[in-house]
Amino acid sequence: MSVVTNTTTIGAIEAPSRRNTELLLLIFAVVIAVFAYGNVGLALNGELPSGMLGYGLGLTLLAGVGHLAVRKFAAYADPLLLPLATLLNGIGLALIWRLDQSKRFQALETFAPAATKQLIFSAVGVALLVGVLMLLKDHRILQRYTYISMVVALILLVLPMFFPAVNGARIWINIPGVGTLQPGEFAKIIIAVFFSGYLMVKRDALALASRRFMGMYLPRGRDLGPILVIWALSILILVFETDLGTSLLFFGLFVVMLYVATERTSWIVFGLLMSAAGAVGVATFEPHVQQRVDAWLDPFAGYGKLAASEQIAKSLMAFGSGGMFGTGLGQGDSDLIGFAANSDFILATVGEELGLTGLMAMLLLYGLVIERGVRTALAARDPFGKLLAIGLSGAFAIQVFVVAGGVMGLIPLTGMTMPFIAAGGSSVIANWALIGILLRISDTARRPAPVPAPSPDAEMTQVVRP
Repeated sequence: MSVVTNTTTIGAIEAPSRRNTELLLLIFAVVIAVFAYGNVGLALNGELPSGMLGYGLGLTLLAGVGHLAVRKFAAYADPLLLPLATLLNGIGLALIWRLDQSKRFQALETFAPAATKQLIFSAVGVALLVGVLMLLKDHRILQRYTYISMVVALILLVLPMFFPAVNGARIWINIPGVGTLQPGEFAKIIIAVFFSGYLMVKRDALALASRRFMGMYLPRGRDLGPILVIWALSILILVFETDLGTSLLFFGLFVVMLYVATERTSWIVFGLLMSAAGAVGVATFEPHVQQRVDAWLDPFAGYGKLAASEQIAKSLMAFGSGGMFGTGLGQGDSDLIGFAANSDFILATVGEELGLTGLMAMLLLYGLVIERGVRTALAARDPFGKLLAIGLSGAFAIQVFVVAGGVMGLIPLTGMTMPFIAAGGSSVIANWALIGILLRISDTARRPAPVPAPSPDAEMTQVVRP
C-alpha cells in the first residue's frame, strides 16, 4: 500500500506590530502633558486654566493623527518614538504657556504669546510626519538624491548670510507673511542624507586605505579631502554667520558618521583636533564668539554688562534655586532670563520648577529618543538605512548636548533651540520630520520578511508502506 502526501512549508509567525502598546503610551503621554498644564494654572491662579480643555483636545488630536498614520503606513515601526516625541512636545507647550503668563513678559512692549503659535507649528510638524510616512514608502529612495541633498543643504546654510543678524547671529531668514525661519534645522536632516549616501560608497576607502602613525590610522591625502571641506564649511559658517551651534552640529555629525562607517577611532581624534583648532582660531578674531567664550569662563564677571553673561548667570541661579525637587510648576522666576527664556533657556525653567529630578527625567526622555534611533540603526538591514538612522540620531543628540551644555555652563552658548520643548516653529517642524524618517526606517527594519509563495511544483513525497 502506498500513500502520497504533500509537504508544505509552515509560514513564519507574524511579528507583533506593537501599535496597541504605542496607543497606550500615547494616552499616558497626553495625560502627563495635560496634568502639567493644569498644574501651572493652579499654581498661578488657584484654578484650572480655561484653555485646558482645548489644549488637551488639541494634543490628543495631534497624537491620534500621528498614531493612525503610523498604524496605516508604518505598522511595524518602533512603538516608543511617537509617544516620546508627543510627551516632549506636550510638556514644552505647557512650559511655554507658563512663561506666557509671566507678568514680566506681559509688561514688555514686544510681548507676543508663543504657546498658541507653538501648537500650530506642532500641528504642521505632525502633518509633515504624516506626509513623510505616506510619500516615503522606502527610505532607500533618498539615496538617489545624495548629491542633490548636498546642494540643497549648502543653500539652506548660506541663505541666512543675506539677512540681518538677530542677537549677533545670522541664523534666521525672514519670509514675508510667514515670519522667521531657521534653515539650519532642516539642513541637519538633509546633510544626514548626503553623508549617508556618500559614506556608504566611500567607507571602504576611508577605513582600509590609511597609514599608521603613533598608534593611529591616519587617512590618505585623497581621502582627507571631504573632511577638510566639511571642516572649512563649518568654519565659514561660524565666521560669516557667527553661528557656533550649527557649526558644531555640522562638523560633529560628519565625524560621528565617519566613525560609524569606518570604525576608525583616529577619525574622532582627528576631527576633535580640527574642531578645537578651528574654534580657537575663530574665537581670537570674532568678537561675538569671544564674548560667548568669556561668558562661559566667568559668567558673573560680565553680569549686567554682557547679555550672554547675564543669561548664563541667571540660568545657573535658576538651577541652584530649584534644588532636588524644584519650586513647582508656575512658581519659579526663570522668566527673569528675558527673551531667551522660552527658547534655549527653557531648560532653566525645567531645572528651577521641577528640580534636578525633573531635569534628569527630561534628559532621560531625550536619551530614550536617541537610544531608539540607535536601536533602529542596529536593526536596519541595509547600510544606507543604518547610516541614515545613526546620522539623524547623532544630529538629535548633538543638538541636545550643545543646548543643554550651554544653558548649564558646560560649554559656550550656541543659540540653538532645545528640540520639541523650546519655542520655535522651524525646530519643532524639523524634529517631527526627523521622527517620521526614523519611523520609516524602523518599520522597514522590523517588518517580517514576506512568506514565499507556494510553488506549483511542490515536492511530492511518496511513503511506501508494506
